[in-house]
Amino acid sequence: MKLFTYLYDLFERLSSHKLAVYIMSINSFIESIFWPIPADVMLIPMCIYHRKRAFYYALLTVIASVLGAIVGYYLGYYLYDPYVKDAIAFFHYEKSMETVRNWLANEYGMLMIFVGAFTPIPYKVIAVTTGVVACESILNTGHAGMLAIIPFVLISFVGRGLRFFLEAILIYLGGEKMQHAIKRYIDGIGWACVLLIVLFIVYKVLF
Repeated sequence: MKLFTYLYDLFERLSSHKLAVYIMSINSFIESIFWPIPADVMLIPMCIYHRKRAFYYALLTVIASVLGAIVGYYLGYYLYDPYVKDAIAFFHYEKSMETVRNWLANEYGMLMIFVGAFTPIPYKVIAVTTGVVACESILNTGHAGMLAIIPFVLISFVGRGLRFFLEAILIYLGGEKMQHAIKRYIDGIGWACVLLIVLFIVYKVLF
């Protein structure tokens, strides 16, 4: 079943659309707020099929993603309890948010923001939860410390920049060989990722 080949071809066609840059930027923006599709899904095929503009696309993705994260931060800061809490429940992010919340409330604050920005951890959860914990910190201590908006934005730029520019560099250097390799092995890679996710869920349920 070549499900991932189909999806790859879909995003390949989408990357050639005249509005592809706008779609990529919008996806990157809303992914940092609530959207489940990661920014890489559009960035990678865009870089592959327009390799000379890979770094430009990476820059746009970083900017859009961080702007979205700022919105997510302030949603958590100002509107979590009346509105955002229900959205978190709808997308089943409660456990992830509680874990992030505990880390942010302790000594892991800055490191957790960077890890969330650089790794596949849903950054929307990091952004919203940072806003929530910053608000709670101000209410309890009078200041947000390193969870304030300016440190959050700076760390987000570093983490998101490293992630997306690393992808762009690898694709730029890999060229057509990487393009052919990805297309050839995309289904194997995709189903391997699905298997790892299933095993992780089973492990969490059983242990």
